[in-house]
Amino acid sequence: MAYFFIADTHFGHENALAFDNRPFRTIEEHDKALIENWNNAVSRNDEVFILGDISWHNATRTNEIVSSLNGVKHLIVGNHDKKLLKNREFQSLFIEITDYKELSLSDKKGIVLSHYPIPCFNHHYYGWYHLYGHVHISFEWNMMERVKYEMETLYDKPCRMYNCGAMIDYIGYTPRTLGEILASQEAARQAWQEG
Repeated sequence: MAYFFIADTHFGHENALAFDNRPFRTIEEHDKALIENWNNAVSRNDEVFILGDISWHNATRTNEIVSSLNGVKHLIVGNHDKKLLKNREFQSLFIEITDYKELSLSDKKGIVLSHYPIPCFNHHYYGWYHLYGHVHISFEWNMMERVKYEMETLYDKPCRMYNCGAMIDYIGYTPRTLGEILASQEAARQAWQEG
């Protein structure tokens, strides 16, 4: 069993194709690709933490999609999930629905999970990680990356926070493990230093 993370899948959200520059011609193609990617990466026993904004479809179609996805699913509520949460069948598809979660890891570290970025997240001085969504690829994400850079370079403080939006290149419309996210960040850092 492994833990996987993804945010901002936005199933059924045609406008997301344009404002995220998602590489799909239609929302049907988008949804199909995300479902296939998810089920190719995640086994039935893996746990998936969805960091908000799962779908713009109505509850019936959203329930069909979520039911087709592998894994034991947790929902960290996003700003666009409120309407779906009124549907009991939708609620029943998750073993947990919460606004915020701290997930302990075996090495006395852990992960703070939230739909929203929190630059001064709990335990950030102690090697913990923060996974979030919400900001897509936008000036807000650039702002969070700038805060992270300043904390690490100007103040010599760790800031291990990572955007898990589906559209982020290291997520690639596929739920990812923390190890995969960290490996992609290290590869990007090395490429930047060599380039």
